[in-house]
Amino acid sequence: MEIKTVMVVGAGQMGSGIAQVHAQAGFHVILHDVNEQAVTKGLVGIEKNLHRQVEKGRLAEEDKTTILSRIEKSIDITNAKKTDLIIEAAVENMEIKAKIFGQLDEHAPSHAILATNTSSLPITEIAAATKRPEQVIGMHFMNPVPVMKLVEIIRGLQTSDAVYEVISAVSETLGKTAVEVNDFPGFVSNRILMPMINEAIYTVYEGVATKEAVDEVMKLGMNHPMGPLTLADFIGLDTCLYIMETLHDGFGDDKYRPCPLLRKYVKAGWLGKKTGRGFYEYN
Repeated sequence: MEIKTVMVVGAGQMGSGIAQVHAQAGFHVILHDVNEQAVTKGLVGIEKNLHRQVEKGRLAEEDKTTILSRIEKSIDITNAKKTDLIIEAAVENMEIKAKIFGQLDEHAPSHAILATNTSSLPITEIAAATKRPEQVIGMHFMNPVPVMKLVEIIRGLQTSDAVYEVISAVSETLGKTAVEVNDFPGFVSNRILMPMINEAIYTVYEGVATKEAVDEVMKLGMNHPMGPLTLADFIGLDTCLYIMETLHDGFGDDKYRPCPLLRKYVKAGWLGKKTGRGFYEYN
């Protein structure tokens, strides 16, 4: 099956990044969100990213124009009827995702593959909201999408081999490395990363060390490019909490219990870089 038109549902940071890399790879992209403002904001973000590449001499101005011309704005979910592949990048909430997949299943052509960028939720459960579970798959990109090379491809219980092969090939076309993962809470990336971040938060909560000290230990001692608390702020503390809760619920093991300090920060609205304050303050 040949993929020509890709719809990205959700024009936030992840969705706009996913749209950008597909447009750069030559696909026609439909960038969809619930209102014009959200879609425009996503497109402006893509344009800024490409402009930086032009300024750095990594992209020609005419190529930037060509890439942007491949992106079509959408606030009408029925545009799904024009697609071969749809990648959902909405908020990390099962109820919302199930509703979106039900709508996509109704409007997308019968051959279309429905993928989700979920970072922790079960693909099998998302697929159950459709009448084509064999064509539903996880396609988990890393943030920032244009920079990070990994895509976790997660099969649901009924995902067909043919669909997996198509998504693996698409990932390769994007210049990404695809890694096959089974459908367990948190998959591989967040099952390993989030408990580390959670434990880093516990070390601050218990007074073992300051946030700066924790980050320095992991950067200088473990050669991490950024400390876990800085990374948590970048991801969003609300997202970190949600994933820890998903792991805790999914495995029923208290080693995944979210740190009380993480809950407190989220309740305070200190969600990280996006709100101007998390473990650190941002202008």
